Amino acid sequence: MTLPYSPCRTSGAPDLDAGEDAEPARTPGGEPTFNPGAGRPALRRRRLLMLLSSLLSAPGLLPAGNALAQSTPARTAPARADAWVSAVQMPGWIERAGVREPLSPGAVLRAGDVVVTGAGGRALVRLAEGSTVKLGESGRLAFSDLRVSRGATTVLAGLFDIAQGAFRFTTAAVQRRNSARDLQIRISTVTAGVRGTDLWGRGTAEREIVCLIEGSITVTRGSEAPIQMSEPLSFFIAPVGAPALPVAAVDPKQLAQWASETEPVAGAGAAVEGGRWRVSVLRSADQGEALKSYDALRNAGFDARIRTTRGTDAAPGAGYDVGIGSLSSQAEARGLAARLAGQAGVTGEPLVGR
Repeated sequence: MTLPYSPCRTSGAPDLDAGEDAEPARTPGGEPTFNPGAGRPALRRRRLLMLLSSLLSAPGLLPAGNALAQSTPARTAPARADAWVSAVQMPGWIERAGVREPLSPGAVLRAGDVVVTGAGGRALVRLAEGSTVKLGESGRLAFSDLRVSRGATTVLAGLFDIAQGAFRFTTAAVQRRNSARDLQIRISTVTAGVRGTDLWGRGTAEREIVCLIEGSITVTRGSEAPIQMSEPLSFFIAPVGAPALPVAAVDPKQLAQWASETEPVAGAGAAVEGGRWRVSVLRSADQGEALKSYDALRNAGFDARIRTTRGTDAAPGAGYDVGIGSLSSQAEARGLAARLAGQAGVTGEPLVGR
């Protein structure tokens, strides 16, 4: 299925640093795009409605049948970003300074930010020195400290707190040549000191697990003696309220199961930087209905945006199209459409298009 019009393609990712007077992103043709949920919601919405009214009333500004694209495929993160979201399998959120917004590809992260995933969610974060962090469903990753020093060698330092859920931290071999790490990854009571490695971990109410896939780490836990781990495919388990167990080799089948917990599920609706597919969940001439759908989806961790359409002779008046964009393929868009059926804020059958 396709949308009944050709959407304008835009660039620009949500900027969580933008204040209420920030310049809106623009399409390649120079048309502004708007996110009524950013910053101060009530003020943003009032401004949005006034701006939309003026845009839609300007003769010849929007040709009939086209849309003013409010949903923007995410840009590649700036070269100076220390960390950014590369891909999301919704639902997911970013928490900053007490404000929670849906997670979107291209969103720049900084120290103090928290990335959260819901049931069925996944997130992929890229770091400036070349490493990646994957977060599984129902996870919570806090960038308690994040520092990047740039020079002949790019150095990543900081503290990442995994409050819940599974994660995987990976530094590809090619990235280790011109970069270094002085990083602590904390899973409840267990801390892994990372220099350059591939490791997986998870914290639950019963135990903390750290699995070294490649490289070397130093694991500490409370007053217990530090443990050096350098044997590939080995793991450490610390039962809550009991001494840690000896480091042991991990069974390949177990490792495959653990690794799958942080990988995106094919066809579940992966949104990526530069993704061009979109799911339209509501098309209405009622402005209030569109905003209600927008709020419901964003509160649920889906990065909904609103497009406006110019009326035609057959259907005069402005229309509103609420949807979720930046999806990586038609198959992923169809998967998300199936998942969204019956979700609050979704009216009728979601439509897949570009």
